[in-house]
Amino acid sequence: MANSSTRYACGLSALTTDEPDPDAFAQAIAAEAAAVDAGFALLFFSQSLVDASALAHALQRHAPSLAYAGCSTAGEITPQGLEEGHVLALLLPNASFSTASTMVENLSSSGMDRITGEVASLRRLLRGRAGDERAKSVFALCFIDGLSYAEEAVTSAIHWGLDDIPLIGGSAGDDLKFETTRLISNGKVASDSAIVVLIATEIPFHVFKTDNFIPTDEKLVVTASDPNHRIVREFNATNAAEEYAAAVGMVPQALTPLSFASHPVVVKVGGEYYCRSIQRMHADGSLSFFCAIDDGVVLSIAQPKNLVEATRAALLDVERKLGGIDMVLGFDCVLRRLDARNRQVFRDISELYRTSNVIGFGTYGEQYRSMHLNQTFTGIAFGERRAAE
Repeated sequence: MANSSTRYACGLSALTTDEPDPDAFAQAIAAEAAAVDAGFALLFFSQSLVDASALAHALQRHAPSLAYAGCSTAGEITPQGLEEGHVLALLLPNASFSTASTMVENLSSSGMDRITGEVASLRRLLRGRAGDERAKSVFALCFIDGLSYAEEAVTSAIHWGLDDIPLIGGSAGDDLKFETTRLISNGKVASDSAIVVLIATEIPFHVFKTDNFIPTDEKLVVTASDPNHRIVREFNATNAAEEYAAAVGMVPQALTPLSFASHPVVVKVGGEYYCRSIQRMHADGSLSFFCAIDDGVVLSIAQPKNLVEATRAALLDVERKLGGIDMVLGFDCVLRRLDARNRQVFRDISELYRTSNVIGFGTYGEQYRSMHLNQTFTGIAFGERRAAE
């Protein structure tokens, strides 16, 4: 594919490449930023294609005045649909968007009060930049190290500092290697970190989430776990892998990431069910999770619905509420991608994203308001500029 460029009616501009040349891509970003007068860019990149530090250095050389934030991925959603091994940049023009961002480093040793305080400072900064009128319409994005074991606490702390500002985001991935994810922000490159971006705009927008599972009566109670590392050793006082496999009609030896994607488990919180996805199985039959887990948690095996139709219905609902969708910035769990391949609907969901103007990345978890989720698509849909005038 090499380079592609897409401009949307709402003013946003997307650039993508599958060329491992950060300098060439940074030059393209600089040229497009100048053409549309963009002051901020969101960047999502495969570490299999480009190194985070090389990308940050290239941006410093070729677009020194452009502010940016982003992270490594577990797959990308480009204007052409679902891809892997790409870099994606989304440029926000000054005419329609005001931004303020911060990187919170060293999550493992950060007090949550500090994060809430930083978010409050960011709100004041944005108000100063956006002016009173635009500052009435604000949303927040967050990107978190998907291997930090801290997403629940961090999302909650960010949400607390935002007051009523809607929050969505995605956990950084590393192409399913589960070794190191990277976040980048204005020259900084870090792991064990989170980025918060506040965006004010007069473009109409709507924040939403969708998933495709319904709970069954099959229950798994966590009876032995390591909460700090999100590992479950036993369900129902039996080896975790054995009990899970029996519940989904498989043998433990046959369990793979595809099995976990196709047979998720859910937990009930405040009357709603949320996914608690399994990341992988260990040699001793213990299971690592993408989300917080603890002794006594009651999980239900979930039965997936049609992924494509559930997503299409969610997008149609947003379209009705917004009066038309121009484009969607989406954070899509990597397990949905695996499940789509397993059920042979990968092309269909990719085509739905392409025709619905969805761009974004594959995540190790999704953020929605105060919650950290799995096996979910969280997104923000934008209407056209003229609808706002």
